[in-house]
Amino acid sequence: MLGSLAARPPPPGLARLLRAQPWPPTPRGASGAPAATPGPAAAPLVPGSAARGRREPAVRGSAALPRRGAACGGRQGPGGAPSALLAAGGPVVEGRPPPTGLGAPGGRRRGSCGAVPPAGLLVAALAACYVRDRATKEDALLEAARFNNVSEVNRLLLEGTDVNARHRLGWTALMVAAINRNSSMVKILLAANADPNLGDEFSSVYETAKEKGLHSLEVLVTREDEFNNRLNVRASFRGCTALHYAVLADDYLTVKLLLDGGANPLQKNEMGHTPLDYAREGEVMNLLRASETKFQEEQRRREIEERRRFPLEQRLKEHIIGQESAIATVGAAIRRKENGWYDEEHPLVFLFLGSSGIGKTELAKQTAKYIHKDVKKGFIRLDMSEFQERHEVAKFIGSPPGYVGHEEGGQLTKKLRQCPNAVVLFDEVDKAHPDVLTIMLQLFDEGRLTDGKGKTIDCKDAIFIMTSNVASDEIAQHALQLRQEAMEISKKRIAENLEDVQVTDKITISKQFKEKVIRPILKAHFRRDEFLGRINEIVYFLPFCHSELIQLVNKELNFWAKKAKARHNITLLWDREVMDVLADGYNLHYGARSIKHEVERRVVNQLAAAYEQDLLPRGCTLKITVEDSDKQLLKTKDSSAPGAEKTKMPTLRLEIVEKDSKSRKLDIQAPLTPENITYFL
Repeated sequence: MLGSLAARPPPPGLARLLRAQPWPPTPRGASGAPAATPGPAAAPLVPGSAARGRREPAVRGSAALPRRGAACGGRQGPGGAPSALLAAGGPVVEGRPPPTGLGAPGGRRRGSCGAVPPAGLLVAALAACYVRDRATKEDALLEAARFNNVSEVNRLLLEGTDVNARHRLGWTALMVAAINRNSSMVKILLAANADPNLGDEFSSVYETAKEKGLHSLEVLVTREDEFNNRLNVRASFRGCTALHYAVLADDYLTVKLLLDGGANPLQKNEMGHTPLDYAREGEVMNLLRASETKFQEEQRRREIEERRRFPLEQRLKEHIIGQESAIATVGAAIRRKENGWYDEEHPLVFLFLGSSGIGKTELAKQTAKYIHKDVKKGFIRLDMSEFQERHEVAKFIGSPPGYVGHEEGGQLTKKLRQCPNAVVLFDEVDKAHPDVLTIMLQLFDEGRLTDGKGKTIDCKDAIFIMTSNVASDEIAQHALQLRQEAMEISKKRIAENLEDVQVTDKITISKQFKEKVIRPILKAHFRRDEFLGRINEIVYFLPFCHSELIQLVNKELNFWAKKAKARHNITLLWDREVMDVLADGYNLHYGARSIKHEVERRVVNQLAAAYEQDLLPRGCTLKITVEDSDKQLLKTKDSSAPGAEKTKMPTLRLEIVEKDSKSRKLDIQAPLTPENITYFL
């Protein structure tokens, strides 16, 4: 077998690898210094720096790299993105690319190569190369897509080869076909459900070599042999789709096929460039411009239909328990903004009032997630407890020129400049210094903010949400009083209509309470009516009722059940009585956090102790049970019986469910307390 491999011609990548490494060592001149060799050509410009004329610094070992022509970095696209992704030599030609050896455009110049390595090394390298290149069907699909081998691709797809499989360096078969102008292959792959919006995971040659732990020469040879040899080795291609590559190849037919197959013409690569930024003047650019306009209209129409079928309120209720009134208020304001029924000269401003741990911050996060589709820049959170002093105003908008840190900008202005329509959360705004509130007056009124350098930022499309614990006790007590009154009314009507019992879970704060109780407290704290007058909506968050507490407990137990299954393959079970016991740990002042701590204290602590004492076999089923229960956990506060104080509090125990459905209690040893520890001298 080795003899047959040695008789076959080496692959082009291996041949260039052998030529690039002189054998034996480079001969020296008469003076003992190494013989003069032609130095590397000027480094091609990369997309992010070509406009400024900056060249990437030399990389260690780059002297052994092949010479490359100058990049086409003189022309810039319509979006300001330079066309420096292609190396010299013009666009890719139709079909199989030319070899990259002697005399090939964009290839290496012939160097003075020494003798060929020994036959054993050559045979071993040949065998390793052939085994690696023909290891899987996915590799064969990538190779067939590069050489436009239609019959081979059809055979591999019929055998169930993944059409979206990636090369070990990050690209897919559709990208290979697109960059090599194989339009017939692109059509076949799209018909086989290839995803045209997948982004390339290949960065530059040197970055990819560093990530994969490979030699940069090996990555370079693989990229040129198995993808394309006309691309700039120093440019970053991470995030480029098949449409990006088709535009770089200037292939009108492939671009049209990809657009018809669902490619997103607005998708950006890691450099922030769309395919249009790399298009040349001509029919490809005109096609992309028309496709962008059509895609935006279709996207807007899909979003409207999606909002109609799946309203914002319904999405928020999937993540937030209770607070129906707060969700309805925020949802109505967002709906006005999305459908164009709002004042575009003023931003939306909300003030969330309520106890801690009741869902104020979570509602702001989910609103940002809905508007910006999981974009991290679309949510800006500032903890206003960091702005309690007057001099910390500079952190808000940036220091004036001449002061330390004036070039860095402010925490708010810097992020708003990146995303002017972001959702901005001012957490615990009641702790901020009055000078910070003065700056926010201009921000809320006119939707603009001037930073320390005097530059004005327009943010009229932003949504500002402030949270505060001011008047939280008054709101909580008023809500409990309303629930108590509703409970008494429902008891009187329970004989007539059982549905009236549900009225206890749905209460609203009256306008009289807001004006006579809440507003004077806010005015006394913020000390200015103009600040309160710029708030569009004051949203009230009420304490949880019992049914909402059951949902919170169930959500927390499900969280730990998933952890137990994923980490230890343990199945965790419980019943309604367990949730009732844990719901009794609710604290009005700490909200959902008190439920979280109760579950950790009464359930997770036992799980950790049992696991440490090796009482939980892997793959077992655990059940949480209640002991010392009087089965009257839903009794009201005023129901007091003689001797009730002497009744034991219900406790939670862990039981292992056997295969015959019998349960066995776990004998968990309590950890030693400091007074029970014996110290030896």
